[in-house]
Amino acid sequence: MSRLRAIAAGISDVGLQRDHNEDSFAILNDQELYVVADGMGGHRAGDVASRLATDSMVEFFRATAAEDVTWPFHFDARLSEEENRLLTGIRIANRQIIERSLRSRECHGMGTTIVGALFSADKGKMFIGHVGDSRAYRVREGAISQLTRDHSLVNDYLLAMPELTEEQRSELPKNVITRALGMQDHVTVDLQSDDARIGDTYVLCSDGLSGMLDDGEILVVVGESADISEACRRLVAIANEHGGEDNITAVIVRIEDNGAGRIEMEQPTPAAAPEAPPGPESAAVEQLTDPMPALALELPTSTPAPAPESDTPSAKTDQSADDDEG
Repeated sequence: MSRLRAIAAGISDVGLQRDHNEDSFAILNDQELYVVADGMGGHRAGDVASRLATDSMVEFFRATAAEDVTWPFHFDARLSEEENRLLTGIRIANRQIIERSLRSRECHGMGTTIVGALFSADKGKMFIGHVGDSRAYRVREGAISQLTRDHSLVNDYLLAMPELTEEQRSELPKNVITRALGMQDHVTVDLQSDDARIGDTYVLCSDGLSGMLDDGEILVVVGESADISEACRRLVAIANEHGGEDNITAVIVRIEDNGAGRIEMEQPTPAAAPEAPPGPESAAVEQLTDPMPALALELPTSTPAPAPESDTPSAKTDQSADDDEG
């Protein structure tokens, strides 16, 4: 039996300047899957996109828990089983969003970012896949590391022109993402794995959190909080103290010795007036605590053609995976 286990908590808040919440999150205990999505689109379609993303991930992982399934996509021999499952779940979420946007005028043009983490206790690794600017951080031994790279116009400029001055950087357009689910039929997913240690804490969040708190503030809250549910609440409270300009979502995953403990999920507390309709985060929590309804995904039953042979590259800690449909 593995020495490691993961406990997790999550919270989502509408913030102070938005009238509804377009973020969603999911915590799937038995699969040790954790997901945050930040939707975008008019006519409240952003919340539809983010819910489709988290729901699709949960449904896929539940449907394939007992078997290795990546169909209709090829199994990529260069990747681990966990990376293949994470990649396929995100690809299927992308398809679900595109198909819904084509069927519904109100949902046309909607999209969402996504960051997903899959913990393997047997391998002692946290596998992470992301599209967009929702982030994954790791807090370890008093230091914080951003594990993901934002797919944003600002980041693309900085990669191409690292010599830009602070003044020039400040003039770059903010909040423009260059990659998201729902934008194209084929989506490129950044994948990586991280060797997990007892005491490590992973933070998945939307930009409503990372845009309001700097890395040092996140480090202090996570480092000082023995209770990860309380850490989630404190992060949201500080983001709102700083202006609450966007929806705020955080999922915290802590790696512990394989002893007593349980997965916790925090019911989100809306910052809007009491009469405001419940945001998508409430439904996400309910869905994960109640029995799952009949599976909505239609996974093909035919046998896929074998994937073409390819040379196996040396191990990488960070790589991008493009769609490779069978």
